[in-house]
Parts: sequence; structure tokens; C-alpha cells
Amino acid sequence: MSRSVLYMSMSLDGFITGPDDGPENGLGTGGEVLHAWLFDGDNEARGGAGLPVIRTSAASLPVVHEMLATGAVLTGRRTFEAAGGWGGDHHDGVHIEVFTRTEPGADAIQGPHVHYATDGIEAAMARAKAAAGDRDVMVHGATTAQLALRAGVLDELEIHQVPVLLGGGRSLFGALGSARPLDLVRVIDAPGVTHLRYRVVR
Repeated sequence: MSRSVLYMSMSLDGFITGPDDGPENGLGTGGEVLHAWLFDGDNEARGGAGLPVIRTSAASLPVVHEMLATGAVLTGRRTFEAAGGWGGDHHDGVHIEVFTRTEPGADAIQGPHVHYATDGIEAAMARAKAAAGDRDVMVHGATTAQLALRAGVLDELEIHQVPVLLGGGRSLFGALGSARPLDLVRVIDAPGVTHLRYRVVR
């Protein structure tokens, strides 16, 4: 059965970008440190045409392989645009569901695998899971993660905890409004990052 899994690198103080993130500064000031673990190793993995070649540690490689084995991506529009839409191909030509509250304009990033979802997070997740088949759905983006948690459609969280205090930026979880219990199901300690896998308790 397909699961929805949030994959996000996060600082110890809970940020997924540094301060002043935006279209021209996607990871914010100093935010590049959050993804350094993807490029500081000797083990290569390749995603889509819009992704840089990953060279990570042996310890992190199984997590990267899990990410690239997902069958669809559900992302927020801000994250999608900051990443340049991954060139229209996150990995292996999988379906990319872009959650947005407004209709995309004529200048919106397009591609054969890109679908803009304006009918709510539940419908967006249902389409992503249908597209993924028996593979998991990779979830990206702070607002998308928060909405999916509130709606009860996020199954697991893979947090790449980076040992840095950014002091500001975009908070991954913000103020959810109520407690969300989690079960810790896996910990992988790797150079420059600790991968923490949680299951959302329903």
C-alpha cells in the first residue's frame, strides 16, 4: 500500500531554509548547509534531469534510494518554484502534484508530469497516491506538510536532522494547533546528518 512520506532536511531549531528565502534565494541565507549531506560523500545516486547528481555517504545512501524509489511527489507551490520545478522531472518521470491555493498563471512552470492541485490537500494526496500505485508518495514543503498533518493524510516523516542552529528561516511545522503523536521507527546516524523516521499515530 502506498504511504505518504515527508522528506525534509531540517535544522536543530526547526527550519528548512535560512532567513530571507524566496524565488531568487531558495534555501535562504545559510540554508545550503541543510543539504550538504547530499553532496559530501563518495556514493553516487541520480534523480531526474532537474536534480543535481547526489554524492552522499554510505550511511545516507539507503535513505536516498528510498527517496528515489517513490512513485509520485506532492509538493507545495513555493517549494516547487524555488526548486525551478526540478526541470519538470524530479526523478524517473514520476507524477508531480503541486499543491496551490490559486490557479497557475500563464508563466507557471509546466511539464508532462506536472499537475497543479487547487481542490484541497486531500484530493491532491489522493491523486498522488493513485499515480504512485504501490510505491510511496514523497511529500515536500512546510505548508503542505502542515496541511497534510491536519487533514490526517500524512503517514510518515523522514526528517534529515542537520546539526546546525539557523536562528531563523522557514519553520517546518509552525503552529499546528494541536499535538500530533509520533512513533519513532528508525534512526540512521550519518556524517553531517541524522535521519529520523517517524510514523504518524492515528
